[in-house]
Amino acid sequence: MRSFKHFSAVFMARNREFIRDRSSWAWNVFFPILLIAGLAVMFGNDNRSILKIGVYPVQIESEPFFSLKHLQYVTIENLDNAIVRVKRHQYDLLLDTQSKRYWVNDNSPNGYLAEQLLMANGASTYLREQISGREVRYVDWALPGILGLNMMFGCLFGVGYVIVRYRKSGVLKRLKATPLAAIEFLSAQVASRLWLVMAITLSVFFGTHFFLDFTMHGNYFSLIFVLTIGAIALITLGLLVAARTASEELAGGLLNLFTWPMMVMSGVWFSLEGAHPMVKGAAQLLPLTHIVDAARSIMIDGASLLDVRWNILFLIVFTLFCAVIGSRLFRWE
Repeated sequence: MRSFKHFSAVFMARNREFIRDRSSWAWNVFFPILLIAGLAVMFGNDNRSILKIGVYPVQIESEPFFSLKHLQYVTIENLDNAIVRVKRHQYDLLLDTQSKRYWVNDNSPNGYLAEQLLMANGASTYLREQISGREVRYVDWALPGILGLNMMFGCLFGVGYVIVRYRKSGVLKRLKATPLAAIEFLSAQVASRLWLVMAITLSVFFGTHFFLDFTMHGNYFSLIFVLTIGAIALITLGLLVAARTASEELAGGLLNLFTWPMMVMSGVWFSLEGAHPMVKGAAQLLPLTHIVDAARSIMIDGASLLDVRWNILFLIVFTLFCAVIGSRLFRWE
């Protein structure tokens, strides 16, 4: 009972401190909203100047359709994945030159033009396969990365930097003289930051979703679960950085050492599909990569928690590692 009183006292004090900090509210709430709105304006009407045609398995040079100019022909290896890309309007037309079939999205204006070109150039023997699907905008694709990026800054700096400031100002030294145990203090910090970050993240998501109508093929519970596990992983990383650090300058440098690689290599702004294998391997060691990949798979591909189980497993293992090491290294002074 006494431990719960200690926990609740620190928990409520940390909440009040955050709520009274107006600059933190401005950064955590208004920045991601402005960023999402800007992306929606810049990339909402992404008019492509050429038609993109997927070809499986090989392009037949003797057919007149393949000699047309201003069309981009992409040879593909996985037919099922290519069909999904047609649903998302990433391919305007998909041709199977072996089975003489083609797929076109009825909701795609470019798909209609590509189909008319196909029929007008001697390809009437192809069997039509009709599919439907909504276009995945860039803002839809980038949203999971923006949410993850905002969580990363809120968790790392909201916990790691704050604890270092407590240590430097002597707050931790005074708390050491109280009956408050280290585990009570750390768990209260984690719980306080977790609910604040999740409340802000979900408010930003549902608030912008109301106006921009993001693509959401998966389950909302699955998305919230992944974001919660990811937030805990990032919070424990912040605790690990702050376990013994006494200088705010050093803490800022260490936090930037973690945040910058995750900003660039975690697939927030662009895909690493064509990157060097070493870059891809390094990206898999970063927690934000697994948060963004799992959230993006749930939202765009309709993946279940079972489908993203390896991302979740990595985040759980990462959390346990940082929590155990951070708690053992933690010092009040």
